[in-house]
Amino acid sequence: MKKLGSFMSVATATAVTLASLLSASGTALAEDSIKIGEINHYKRMAAFAGPYKNGIELGLAEINSAGGVLGKQLEFIYRDDQGKPGEAVKIAEELVSRDGVAMITGTILSNVGLAISSFAAEKKVVYLASEPLADGLVWESGNDYTFRLRASTYMQASMLAEAAAKTDAVKYATIAPNYAYGKDAVAAFKKALTALRPDVEFVTEQWPGVFKIDAGAEVQALERAKPDAIYNVTFGSDLAKFVREGTTRGLFEGRNVYGLLTGEPEYLEPLADEAPEGWTVTGYPWYDFVDGPNKVFVDAYTEMFDESPKIGSLVGYMTAQSIAAALTRAGSTDMESIRTAFIGLEVDTPVGNIVYREQDHQSTMGAFVGTTTVSDGKGKMIDWSYKDGASYLPSDEEVAKLRNPE
Repeated sequence: MKKLGSFMSVATATAVTLASLLSASGTALAEDSIKIGEINHYKRMAAFAGPYKNGIELGLAEINSAGGVLGKQLEFIYRDDQGKPGEAVKIAEELVSRDGVAMITGTILSNVGLAISSFAAEKKVVYLASEPLADGLVWESGNDYTFRLRASTYMQASMLAEAAAKTDAVKYATIAPNYAYGKDAVAAFKKALTALRPDVEFVTEQWPGVFKIDAGAEVQALERAKPDAIYNVTFGSDLAKFVREGTTRGLFEGRNVYGLLTGEPEYLEPLADEAPEGWTVTGYPWYDFVDGPNKVFVDAYTEMFDESPKIGSLVGYMTAQSIAAALTRAGSTDMESIRTAFIGLEVDTPVGNIVYREQDHQSTMGAFVGTTTVSDGKGKMIDWSYKDGASYLPSDEEVAKLRNPE
């Protein structure tokens, strides 16, 4: 059977106008559509959630203009959870019981994703966690009904640890937001790096509250530890404050810095000429694609929305692709059929073919790793490469132990 989600559709996307998308979401769509419940932090994290929604819309435009799925149009019902786990679960219940959605997707913050995952397991509702990165989502807290699209903290941290292991740095300091994502990201980096370099030591760990960083105090604490290198997991407004304060106080001078998510346009571009230089980061260098599926996606997105894509745009687009592929493989909107269809599902995407693994429901979507610089007053990634996510996952035996601890 031909793999659905075939990246194709993006080849003709420049011909799909925003007007046609809006038309597709009108009365006819509402009357004869397959509904998907999309829960996210649209107000609290607009910088990511806005482009993410646009990516979904581009995907829907292509899917629906090509005839939809199972003979019906595909429709997303967007709901805002305010970044609160309890509100997200309440919305999930409403989407299932009142709106009759075929499945649920979305969320950015890991604590919210974990709450919806628990709901999905209890109610036997399929949940595609598009963005939340905490490892527990598919391992310690993994369940039969939860699948994850993005490369996890373990995967991305392992990519950065691989780069760090090639340097002479021995003493490391870490700074990460004090919740599931941050804790998992630090633990993963430490595990991966010490496996490659048993001689390294971690001299301090700083845990600011998410979006509540006291950058001055954190920078002072890191400087006092005199590390050779720093592993940074802050993002959004916390990252901006940390970079500015650290630059002002000279924290980064003469030190290797590794930044999880720092190279993502959502977080790097707002820093403009204050962006850090020389950091090794994961991100999304959309501006450097010259050909191939990545370039086709960037052009289609820019054509439709008159703005450059973010990593959220790519994740949103691949979310729509993945759901359409699963529904097609399932052959129906029966929940158990959809769940089964996601296991081992292959999807052709802008970054290549990805697979939703049978052993843990984690997709093999990888990440771009490169070095930050400032060019024309803007922060960018250079010397980047795409790392296949399948190469940065633990063994099947280890995954089995994580998902089924004795």
